[in-house]
Amino acid sequence: MALTLAEKILQAHLVREACPETKFIPGTPIERGADIAIRIDQTLTQDATGTMTYLQFETIGIPRVKTELSVSYVDHNTLQTDFRNMDDHRYLQSVAGKYGLWFSRAGNGICHQVHLERFGVPGKTLLGSDSHTPTGGGIGMIAIGAGGLDVAVAMGGGAFHLAMPKIYGVKLTGTLKKGVGAKDVILEVLRLETVKGGVGAIYEYFGSGAETLTVPQRATITNMGAELGATCSIFHSDLTTKTFLEAMGRGEYWSEQKADEGAVYDKIIEIDLSKLEPLAAQPHSPDAVASISSLQGKPVTQVCIGSCTNSSLDDLAAVASIVKGKHIAPGVEAGIAPGSRTTLLMAEKAGILGDLIRAGFRILESACGPCIGMGFAPNTEGVSLRTFNRNFKGRSGTADANVYLVSPETAAAAAITGVITDATTLSYQDETYTPEGRISLLSGVDSRLSAEEIKTTATDDGMLIPPYSEEEASKIEILRGPNIKPCPSSPAAAKSLKLPVLLKAGDNVSTDDIMPAGTKVLPFRSNIPEISKFTFERIDEDFYKKAEATGFSGCFVVGGENYGQGSSREHAALGPMYLGVRAVIVKSFARIHKANLINYGIIPITFTNPADYDLISEGCTLEISNISEALDTGCDFQIKIISSTKTVNIVGVNSLAKRSCDILKLGGLAAYTRAGGQ
Repeated sequence: MALTLAEKILQAHLVREACPETKFIPGTPIERGADIAIRIDQTLTQDATGTMTYLQFETIGIPRVKTELSVSYVDHNTLQTDFRNMDDHRYLQSVAGKYGLWFSRAGNGICHQVHLERFGVPGKTLLGSDSHTPTGGGIGMIAIGAGGLDVAVAMGGGAFHLAMPKIYGVKLTGTLKKGVGAKDVILEVLRLETVKGGVGAIYEYFGSGAETLTVPQRATITNMGAELGATCSIFHSDLTTKTFLEAMGRGEYWSEQKADEGAVYDKIIEIDLSKLEPLAAQPHSPDAVASISSLQGKPVTQVCIGSCTNSSLDDLAAVASIVKGKHIAPGVEAGIAPGSRTTLLMAEKAGILGDLIRAGFRILESACGPCIGMGFAPNTEGVSLRTFNRNFKGRSGTADANVYLVSPETAAAAAITGVITDATTLSYQDETYTPEGRISLLSGVDSRLSAEEIKTTATDDGMLIPPYSEEEASKIEILRGPNIKPCPSSPAAAKSLKLPVLLKAGDNVSTDDIMPAGTKVLPFRSNIPEISKFTFERIDEDFYKKAEATGFSGCFVVGGENYGQGSSREHAALGPMYLGVRAVIVKSFARIHKANLINYGIIPITFTNPADYDLISEGCTLEISNISEALDTGCDFQIKIISSTKTVNIVGVNSLAKRSCDILKLGGLAAYTRAGGQ
């Protein structure tokens, strides 16, 4: 039977013994929703999640990573205002040396951009402790974001478990016109599907239009698939992929990867690229999409180009072609964060960097920076156009800023005009806007860069430290600063719980809402007792005090739709667990956050009837009487709502796989793994 590309890669990586109760017939579609386990070829971590990942890996007791390749990146906590962040960097480098990982030093670039350039391989699986790991789908990988504990288990040779996703096909036809970018493609998908439309699904892009997109353009689309709630997104690996890998000096890693003829998708979305117009995600959600033409003329105070979504040479060339010979408009502050040291060096050799500097752009560090609120924050009530992937309220570092997500082309147009401007209306000519022009720049047949210059620059791995030999590794001492604390253990599931509701939240609560990023919080990522003090502060600034008043003896949290969207940060589960949250009851969960709750012993429950959400108020008591039975048999949870005036019985859905129940019974994934669980 014909299979999609995603199905073919997943089936090739199935670890059947890890799911003995699930039946598979090779060459036929796997039942959607079935528990599957896959072998992971590669892993990546970044420094905001990496310390906890490696602290957990150390407890597993394995002397060396068992993956084909694992990389530890430093790209988030690079604003070093005191000792904490640099101490984490030194810890991460020593762990990488000790356990056989590659180490990408601060300044080498953003993990997803560097991994695409230096390590990604079509047809392989990649698991990363960052929600934008699906960037790797741009070269034909099954690349999935997960919590750090899942990544630690994968590094130790364990399988990664997930429910078999649906496969949604996105058929692209036509060709993007001048002034329209790959960002507009994924914004159109978000407009159609919303931030929760992809939960439990993989988006697979194909068609004649897909063939016109460069690998960096494809990576922009797969990167922002995370905003759909998707498990991952993937493009076929074709001759364009081969050209990219050859330019990066890695042509030998190319292989063709495509769906079988006649493959059947769970649904198909069709987009004619030639009919797309510039789009923007308005404040404060990636799916609040509107046309630039409807926003045209709105004054802009800041423009920022970069992040793991739009910081490639391809993107910088598009910006330079618009701003060359012009200047940033008065009243606009503009910055560019190149995605990698390689991109920065290539931009310098091609003259692109000079064009950007002459136009008035500030060149920021090759790091995540402003995307996670680490510098370059907007002004009070500022309008900031950013080529990033998220615009949750306050994420930029300025609570009342209005952040719009746009393409590099739209950002560049606004930078020189001072207002939101349709880039298709500008009078400029540049071969960057033809598929041939984009590909030629990246393959070395463009007049700005020779193939030899690209290859020499791309293969300069001076900021990458390769794995040490086992003999060398045995001599390495792991360096731990005073801010690095052991990861606290989570409690085993109780037989029953009778606890207060300390928080009732609304829809689309993000992990930024649960555990903020930014300069104040990120330095405590390796110190759970300290970072837990910021838990839920964007929703209820007194939550920590309320939990403290209970003696951290236990509580419940209630939420609406799409609870836990956004980042993969497991601190959004660790902080609540440390403060005593024992179950979270919501209308629906985002995939990664639900998995992280399970990994740290917090029971995720959904309302059988969403209207039951309205029966619960903050401060009332909930009693779940049959936890042991539910985890043993799979039956639903019996919940009693107890208030001062009445008692109401409701039912909570138990959607947990058997393995997840076993993890909760033992008190989390770490305890389950130590007990020999797969």
